[in-house]
Amino acid sequence: MDNGASSYRRYLNGDESAFHDIVKEYFDSLVFFVDRYVRDPAAAEDIAIDAFTQLVVHKHRYNFQVSLKTYLFMIGRSRALDYIRHRNKFPTVKLSEAGTMASDEPSLEELILADERKRAVNAALAQLGDDMRVAVHLVYFEELTCEEAARVMRKSRKQVYNLLYRAKNALRTILGQEGELLL
Repeated sequence: MDNGASSYRRYLNGDESAFHDIVKEYFDSLVFFVDRYVRDPAAAEDIAIDAFTQLVVHKHRYNFQVSLKTYLFMIGRSRALDYIRHRNKFPTVKLSEAGTMASDEPSLEELILADERKRAVNAALAQLGDDMRVAVHLVYFEELTCEEAARVMRKSRKQVYNLLYRAKNALRTILGQEGELLL
């Protein structure tokens, strides 16, 4: 076989065995080449099969300007890069690791309880005075230091500490025993 072009011409003229010759000649080296990119032998085989499928589906894209091997490797490289982009965008987990990861996810019950806690705390915060609510929000939700919160609120650091102290006491009173469980 010269460079695969003669076999591909035979295939275009209706000789199905010529395509089998092309696959036999280039499949292993294409899989090996693609595997250098994707580092997954199964995916490399799929990509190589896809490259050969492109030869069948789009018969007249190959213009015989480069060798057939070069053309196949160009398709393989392009598909491998697409695969890598997709894999990075949507990471996968091996099935053997999936069982251990499931325990890391919060259960539905835990999610519902967390949602109830958020609602109760937000309702209690809504009952606080404006300054106390702003101080709590800046320090505990926005994670500012008391000094930074004081600058934002145009108050002294001591005033912010006092607002936080009064807010905590008010929240304990508002939430009652339920608050001890929630907080």
